[in-house]
Amino acid sequence: MGRYLVTGGAGFLGSHLAAALCRRGDAVVVLDDLSTGSRERLAACGGGAELVVGSAADRDLVGRLLGGCAGVFHLAASVGVGLLAKRPAAAMANNLATSVVVLEEAAARGVPCLFTSSSEVYGTRARLPLREDAALQLPALSQPRGGYACSKAAGEALALALHRERGFRVVVARLFNVVGPGQSPRYGMVLPRFVQQALRGEPLTVYGDGAQTRCFTRAGDVVACLLRLFALPAASGQVVNVGSDQEVSILALAELVRHATGSPSAVVHRPFAEAYPDLTDVERRVPDLTRLRGLLGSVPSTPIADVVGEVVAMLRTPALVPPQG
Repeated sequence: MGRYLVTGGAGFLGSHLAAALCRRGDAVVVLDDLSTGSRERLAACGGGAELVVGSAADRDLVGRLLGGCAGVFHLAASVGVGLLAKRPAAAMANNLATSVVVLEEAAARGVPCLFTSSSEVYGTRARLPLREDAALQLPALSQPRGGYACSKAAGEALALALHRERGFRVVVARLFNVVGPGQSPRYGMVLPRFVQQALRGEPLTVYGDGAQTRCFTRAGDVVACLLRLFALPAASGQVVNVGSDQEVSILALAELVRHATGSPSAVVHRPFAEAYPDLTDVERRVPDLTRLRGLLGSVPSTPIADVVGEVVAMLRTPALVPPQG
């Protein structure tokens, strides 16, 4: 047992991670500015997590909270295509500032860190499956997606530089389309949006033709991988794809949601450019999980149909629906 700092711990994935740490008996400090997170998400921690409301870009605060910690999980970031489309400059600045502060302060104190990055760093035209050692092909910087990808890639580069120069123990986890109970549809997350529409009897809105594919991964599976990677000395100084490699088209996801809800909702198509005029959609995004499998011996494997069922069950129970922050 130990004491851990989780930045962004009142968000979707962060709250799942904080709860997992609490369940195994660790002391948890959550640092979150509540811009997209909420206090209510920490209910699953059963009172075992201390919430500090503040910014992970506050160097004095982060340094103070790291005192006595056995590790830090850095999840604080601006995420979601909706947020990126609306406030690209703020998203990029937030990602850069929080990453610099958390990484530098952790390295200075010798506190091991797990840094969460994003599959966005691979860009829109990278060769599949996406390998950690491949050269990144970032989108044009004139597009919000390009700026966001750069902000996450810069955080990765700093983490790895600190590892080389100071022996800083850090793992970089590139996450792929994490889904599950507690995720909000507010910032463009497709699964909770589909479920919400189906339960209301509204048409399920698919952007584009729906043939674009993603590899969705259950939040609980991702958390299990993050905890194991953090504890594994061999993972230090490495970039590791974390996710599933099972592709599903957006149209197929809509059909899974209709089946799970028993909804008669129609599927309607809307041009992606109409919804997000400044963004370019990605046709396929499939991770190579060879490195993850080599380190852990296994990869996330919960079928997407099971995850859809979990999300439907939660959104059907008003008392369990997370605040839309």
